[in-house]
Amino acid sequence: MIETIFAFLFGAVIGSFLNVCIHRMPQEGYSLVVPGSHCPNCKKPIPWYDNIPLLSYIFLGGKCRNCKAPIRIRYFLVEFLTAVSFAVFYNTFGLTFNLFFYLIFLCGLIVATFIDIQHRIIPDEISVGGIVVGLFLSALKGVSSCPISFNPKPLLGSLLGVVVGGGIIYLTGVLFDLVYFKLLKHPPINGETESMGGGDVKLLAMIGAFLGWQAAILTFFLAPFFGAIVGVVNLVAKKDHTIPYGPFLSLAAILVLFWGKQLLSLILYQQF
Repeated sequence: MIETIFAFLFGAVIGSFLNVCIHRMPQEGYSLVVPGSHCPNCKKPIPWYDNIPLLSYIFLGGKCRNCKAPIRIRYFLVEFLTAVSFAVFYNTFGLTFNLFFYLIFLCGLIVATFIDIQHRIIPDEISVGGIVVGLFLSALKGVSSCPISFNPKPLLGSLLGVVVGGGIIYLTGVLFDLVYFKLLKHPPINGETESMGGGDVKLLAMIGAFLGWQAAILTFFLAPFFGAIVGVVNLVAKKDHTIPYGPFLSLAAILVLFWGKQLLSLILYQQF
């Protein structure tokens, strides 16, 4: 119980840093370190007692102490989501290398999701950087110390996950655009003639780097179910055909991480 509480609190602190990444990464020339935390409205520095994860937002009533400008609810949501996820991941994987491995993966998905929701982009620092980190950590999985040896299987699985994950979504987008825009001659959607953004391609490649090619394929087929629901609501409410796809890939990836085998069994009607 104490360990779970500590994991929750540590997750809230990490969530506070993820908020910094979400706010600053889309901005050109903005460091994650300098300047320190400050109000986006009045630009005044935020003191430490107003920067306590979760609690400060509640005590301040969701407003800046100085200018009373509203603070985005996203700051609280990211901290809470990260805190709960850290507690769940700790209870699932224990204090193991897999815990560290999947928490890194989780943090990348959270940042990618909230940036994509607000800006409709997924920074390469997250997707491409995540691919590199996923490959490196997968390689570490193959290292054994007693005696010292290297099993290339985890690294090869990660490499295949990158190729299959990025490739399947890229080829699907190319085929759809060829049929929809070229053969059927439909007009561009909001001025765009590409249905699948490059950020989504790289994000699924990152997912493959951490989870492997089978999970990447299952994520690819699962994400549209979530996207379709939001897409219909968005079309009816805002008359907008486009939606950020990164959040649905991220949600599907987490479901596959925890319940991938069960989902496959449900789909194929057999036990694995």
